[in-house]
Amino acid sequence: MKPETNIYQNLLPLMGTTQDNIRSQTDEAFDAYFDHCSGSRVSTQAVIAAALKEEYPKLEQVVVTADNCNLINFAQQTGLAQFQLLQDHSRRQLTPTSLSLIRYLAPAHRTEPGSLGVELQLAKYAYQWQSNDFIVYYIDGRDGTSAYPKQELIFVLTKDKQAALELVQAAGTWSNELHGQVWEYDQGYWSKSSELYNSFIHASWDSVILDEKRKEEIIDDHLSFFRSRETYKSLQVPWKRGIIYHGPPGNGKTISIKAMMHTLYTLSDPIPTLYVRSLVSYAGPEYSVKQIFKKARAMAPCYLILEDLDTIITEGIRSYFLNEVDGLKDNDGIMMLGSTNHLDRLDPGISQRPSRFDRKYFFDNPNEKERELYAHFWQRKLKDNKSIEFPDKLCPAIARITNDFSFAYMQEAFVASLLAIARQKPESTTEQSTSKARKEFNVEETDSDWLRLADDDDSDDDEELNKYVLWREIQNQVRILRKGIQEEE
Repeated sequence: MKPETNIYQNLLPLMGTTQDNIRSQTDEAFDAYFDHCSGSRVSTQAVIAAALKEEYPKLEQVVVTADNCNLINFAQQTGLAQFQLLQDHSRRQLTPTSLSLIRYLAPAHRTEPGSLGVELQLAKYAYQWQSNDFIVYYIDGRDGTSAYPKQELIFVLTKDKQAALELVQAAGTWSNELHGQVWEYDQGYWSKSSELYNSFIHASWDSVILDEKRKEEIIDDHLSFFRSRETYKSLQVPWKRGIIYHGPPGNGKTISIKAMMHTLYTLSDPIPTLYVRSLVSYAGPEYSVKQIFKKARAMAPCYLILEDLDTIITEGIRSYFLNEVDGLKDNDGIMMLGSTNHLDRLDPGISQRPSRFDRKYFFDNPNEKERELYAHFWQRKLKDNKSIEFPDKLCPAIARITNDFSFAYMQEAFVASLLAIARQKPESTTEQSTSKARKEFNVEETDSDWLRLADDDDSDDDEELNKYVLWREIQNQVRILRKGIQEEE
């Protein structure tokens, strides 16, 4: 954010100085900070608060933590406030006017460049919000020799404490909201995940190959719950619901979850998703269950997702989990979605008790009609590729030879076939064929059950099946995959 020119001039009366001697202004807080960090640390907040009171005896102090009220991020990302770094001199002239670490941030993928980030430890700002001027100190307030917990303190100095409190309220409210993120629980705490958000924001029910009636039933089951608060209230029953997706792996449970997350996100009154990755934490799984439901109650109405339910809720934690689900605490507005590949491994108290998980949807291996629909799904995506002939007659033929295949196995058959075709081209080499083929066929890896491709229309051809290289290669890959399935069995 580009700050306004010299907004610190508004602070000169508060600082008890003029523009002429601002460069010679001493700062007791900087000296105190470095004195403090050079010896034993007990309470950084107390030391800095005392130093600031000595330096600015007429100003009020409001102290917040950056983790839930980051004033700098609030200004940078909303544009509702302005700030400017102040380069005052300390009394000793030997300590820096700010302290920060430059960190190299490794890329998410090896082929991408990394970047540099700044981690603040000590800084002083002129800060302006709604015509109110403040002096803001950012302090790394970690105490003791342990790396945790890290405490980032923000001291707001002002003549108008009420204005400072209103600023904290606005910034705190903004900090607690999601901005292109999803709440994710892992390793004992909640965090905002942009990666998880990006994984579902483009998900669509159009990519979910299910019987249309079943698909509509699933969608309606979710939407009707969130629209029926008054109905539940009039019937004097708790406004909560649980659903289980179960069935063999690779048949659309994950992509259905993501499609529903997208559906709920795009409502006029969006329903937030809370995603549980693991109950592992430093305080044990009971602590995690407690924190998960505490957050869900605070965010209700919400969509609470527990994938791989049979591995998350183990025997040791089952009773505590069930007590949170239907104990004395209010769970109004919480819809739980659990998924599992092994329904038989779930305790009957979870899988067969309606008041906990009311409805189960079975995602079986696709039947022949669904396999044909999936072949058409790929046909539409590949039509613009002139090197692949994919007529309508291939779709039912592919469906017939892939009996007992899951959608995941069918996906692998298509991907492996396309890559094999690419490697057969004279100009292709072993090293470059895979990446070139993915680019040529517009195939992009995603973390869902599907691959994302470009949208196209149907094509048609009346030639015999064996003339098509895709058909010949599909047959070959299906034989290989079926052999692998038989070996596993």
